[in-house]
Amino acid sequence: MTTPFATNHGQHAFHHFNGRIREGVTVAGRRSLLKAGLAGIAGLTVPRLLAAQDDITSPSKKRHKSVILIWMTGGPSHIDTLDPKPLAPTEIRGPFGVIPTALPGVQICEFLPKYAALLDKFSIIRSVDCRNSNHEPNMVMQTGNLAAAPRVNREGDKFPALASIIGKERRAAARDLPPYVVLNMKSRSHVAWGGYLGKGYDPFLGNDVASLFQLPGGLTSDRLYSRKSLYEQFDRLRRDLDLEGSMDAADRYTQQAVDMVLGQRARSAFDLTLESPETHAQYGKHEWSQQVLLARRLVEAGVSFVTIDLSHHGASGTWDTHGDNIPPYGGIWNGLRPLLPVFDHLFTTLILDLKQRNLLDDTLVLAMGEFGRTPQIGTQ
Repeated sequence: MTTPFATNHGQHAFHHFNGRIREGVTVAGRRSLLKAGLAGIAGLTVPRLLAAQDDITSPSKKRHKSVILIWMTGGPSHIDTLDPKPLAPTEIRGPFGVIPTALPGVQICEFLPKYAALLDKFSIIRSVDCRNSNHEPNMVMQTGNLAAAPRVNREGDKFPALASIIGKERRAAARDLPPYVVLNMKSRSHVAWGGYLGKGYDPFLGNDVASLFQLPGGLTSDRLYSRKSLYEQFDRLRRDLDLEGSMDAADRYTQQAVDMVLGQRARSAFDLTLESPETHAQYGKHEWSQQVLLARRLVEAGVSFVTIDLSHHGASGTWDTHGDNIPPYGGIWNGLRPLLPVFDHLFTTLILDLKQRNLLDDTLVLAMGEFGRTPQIGTQ
């Protein structure tokens, strides 16, 4: 729900890294990363975090690294969730009470009891300056670049998502699985895209996965491969006219589409019916909980980066509750309060499930939004 560190205004988010490290951060495991203070998405400067297993020579020690980004679109209030001010005046501390956590001396919102009980299993990063009071940090934090804010830079959308960079570096790791998947996307503005890397590194959208693996009526696997071969022959005739690499992107799309449609690995990864009734009951029936369960399946199968758009609608997003009881946002009490038990359950269920499956040390789970709220509750 927070980001890793504050940046000096006007500077790149990673300006303080030295020349060697600026290319990438290589760590041995999740806990080492947290100790380094890079617990949030903006701190993931390089795909090498996820490709760390490639630096380990022993095959027996190679382990896949993944990220699950729970993007709380709209900006959850930090003061009313993980950074409460219980001694502040009423107009600042808000209407919620606080509860103790597994970490002595640390308190959080009263509506996050499961989160509080597990707080010794993860970190809260509170030292963040989002710089803008609009939703531009969506792109800044998901790309790791201040210049990606569309209102500041008309060409901000050219900066690729960190997940896209990871996909580029690890494109051969799992050809029959997309490296970057976005679930439950309600608006393009909620997530970062491939940017200058090209459309071939845009996220794979998993909103309607059931239809993605169905061949049209009468089309067999052999005929699909024949069509692909003919398609490639036509492409070779046009390749000399391609000046921007779009045909290369098309080839990657085609190959990945064929591999995914015909490959059992992708089908299984996206198939929630393969989960036991007990697991479904554990996560619950809420739409967001099922998306989190699917994210766990994807990283377990080998997907490098999964982003969940934790929102019910487009525009500014469900977590954009604004001030107190401001229609249609709902405010802190009517808008934010009903969301917290849902988040409390899905986040802690995911953490415990990853731990039980021995995936937690190899999966960086981030829950965050683009900003919090001003100290004094107002209309925005």
